[in-house]
Amino acid sequence: MRLKSTAIAALLLLPTSVFGHSKAEQTTPGNNTTVETVEMIEIRFDDPMRVTAISLKGPNGDVAIVRETGLDPVTEFRATPESAMGAGVYQFDWRGLAADGHPMQGSFSFTVAE
Repeated sequence: MRLKSTAIAALLLLPTSVFGHSKAEQTTPGNNTTVETVEMIEIRFDDPMRVTAISLKGPNGDVAIVRETGLDPVTEFRATPESAMGAGVYQFDWRGLAADGHPMQGSFSFTVAE
């Protein structure tokens, strides 16, 4: 019983970063911002992330985007819209695998001004 208590105490003393996962630190366009145009969509992660799926939805449905970043783990992910984006609200969704192998997902929204 004493060994079990000691193991639990040791786990509680570990830095929280041991249990942390990669997260999106910054996006371009910024979350909930309004922009005139979108030439590039970027996500910066605090640790390498293998982004496995992306989608962009706009006022008229799905928007075609092209990955500039492959499937290797990266701290900076980039994609570009295939054509000019009209005015309206857009949502970018992503899924991936953190460096520790855990599945992660996130999203951010932005508005293209009229």
